[in-house]
Amino acid sequence: MAGNDSDFERILTKKDLFVLAFGAMIGWGWIIQTGFWIDEAGVAGSVLGFVVGAIMVCVVGLIYGELTSAMPFVGGEHVYSFRALGPLWSFVCTWSLVLGYVGVVVFEVVALPSAMAFIVPGFNVLELWTVAGEPVYATWILVGVLGTLGITYLNYIGIRIAAQFQIIMTVIIALAGVVLIAGAVTNGQPSPDSSFGAGTAGVFTVVLMTPFMFVGFDVIPQSAEEADVPARTLGLLIVFAVGLAALFYMAVIWGSSRALSGGALVDSSLPAAAAMAELYDSPTAGQLMALAGVAGILTSWNAFIIGGSRALFALSESGMLPEPLSKVHPEHNTPSNAILLVGGLSALAPLFGEQMLTWIVNAGGLGIVVAWFIVVISFLVLRYREPDMDRPYEVPGGPVVGVLGFVATAIFITLYLPGGQSALLWPYEWLIVLGWCVLGLVLYAFSGDRSVETADEVVRRIEALDE
Repeated sequence: MAGNDSDFERILTKKDLFVLAFGAMIGWGWIIQTGFWIDEAGVAGSVLGFVVGAIMVCVVGLIYGELTSAMPFVGGEHVYSFRALGPLWSFVCTWSLVLGYVGVVVFEVVALPSAMAFIVPGFNVLELWTVAGEPVYATWILVGVLGTLGITYLNYIGIRIAAQFQIIMTVIIALAGVVLIAGAVTNGQPSPDSSFGAGTAGVFTVVLMTPFMFVGFDVIPQSAEEADVPARTLGLLIVFAVGLAALFYMAVIWGSSRALSGGALVDSSLPAAAAMAELYDSPTAGQLMALAGVAGILTSWNAFIIGGSRALFALSESGMLPEPLSKVHPEHNTPSNAILLVGGLSALAPLFGEQMLTWIVNAGGLGIVVAWFIVVISFLVLRYREPDMDRPYEVPGGPVVGVLGFVATAIFITLYLPGGQSALLWPYEWLIVLGWCVLGLVLYAFSGDRSVETADEVVRRIEALDE
């Protein structure tokens, strides 16, 4: 990695990084899932689920903060796990994370036509086939593919443009959330739902989805090599972004609950938009919320093409994926082939219809927590093996926080496994996971004999930071 003739430019500011992460975390999920959470767990149960999830994510975020400040290189998790555990576990960690990232991108590809169906009367035109009982319309495929082309091109031509786009879209989402909460305070009524819905099972259902809702803070370490900020600031930005996103989600749950019951919300294709329309007694208000939802789709979509492409770039530059994926565009200074791969994979999503949303949330969530688990282990290994490593941001009580992170992420993984509280669905969700593993093995095989030599270069670059 060192000595690359096409090093990334350090052009991202603190504001750019924070908005990339925060905008990724508060994307589209809260617009469509709020009713499901309240219906499953009740208002208090949903908030509790997010508190539990936020605690786990905040612990992991603290760990990321320290590692990012110590090793501010493109690829983030790939670098940490490589230094601590070697190439095999580094590949497992990063490839799992890319599943989560691509899962978010795929989610947004399908979510965009879903939002358009709410906004545009008669949008669902020309049913082509059904998947798991859900119809697939030609208009869905057209809008999903066009959206993919637009966001992929935006990232292809430069991260500065992508970051500026992210700022505009995130401001729109934040304003919509504030308006929703204001309506809940002035016009809302106490929720008719029981506080805890289906009890413990309902809370765990919400908890299971929180990693997917919070994923996004790790876009900061992925793009650290393009950041023009002090290393310590990188760590603090991660912690701040996670905390603020947690507060946002809990406020939206509370605000929506004061508009409609969980059952009424879940019957709407866009629960947050339905809540907004009810609070202001105006269908137009609901459509404006849906437009804010489109902004949320675009922020997550944009951020995770950035994160996913940088993770693929890092794997390729380490010799673990085919060499063309580590190409940096000579004019735009972006990992162009990696961006095109993420965009190409996501363009297939509309072919599978709206049901793909649930499948990819759960399958991608497993990939995310597996990556977090390996990052936590890397943190503990480096604390033990390299206590004198330069850590501009150092987590107070590091070993204790590391153990807490280990336990929390391990518990989350068990929830996804057969027999777990919310096990992945066979065959659809497990086929996504298994298919992703097969794809990784195929791409690894096509990387040829580059691994050992390039891996040594990765280690030398990491060690150079301490000099």
